[in-house]
Amino acid sequence: MKDIIWDKALSVDVEEIDEDHRKLVELFNILTHSIVEGNAADYIEAVLEELISCTVWHFKHEERLMLKYDYEDFVEHKAPKLISKHKALQQKFLNEGKQLSNEDIEFLEIWLTEHILVADMKLGSYLVEVM
Repeated sequence: MKDIIWDKALSVDVEEIDEDHRKLVELFNILTHSIVEGNAADYIEAVLEELISCTVWHFKHEERLMLKYDYEDFVEHKAPKLISKHKALQQKFLNEGKQLSNEDIEFLEIWLTEHILVADMKLGSYLVEVM
């Protein structure tokens, strides 16, 4: 498993959103390292819970900004499906012997990078213009 490296390519040029993303990337990397290093299942569970909690908070943060600045793609950007997928992954972890597969980690990695590089780049461009 590889780390996601934060660099300028992941910046949406809105510092408060970039801060959220840096935290999400950091938690993703902690999670993957804890799996590779064979940390205790309870520790991995705690990291996964923190990642999910931060993801939920991040989406609420973005929603607040979208509402404040009348973002036209608000409905498209909202992420209840994504949150439910994260919660389903957490339940799978809890119900299947507290193991995450490579596919589970790959899902999280793809979600995080695509979320930033697609949806949030568009949002960031908009916010830079109106803030």
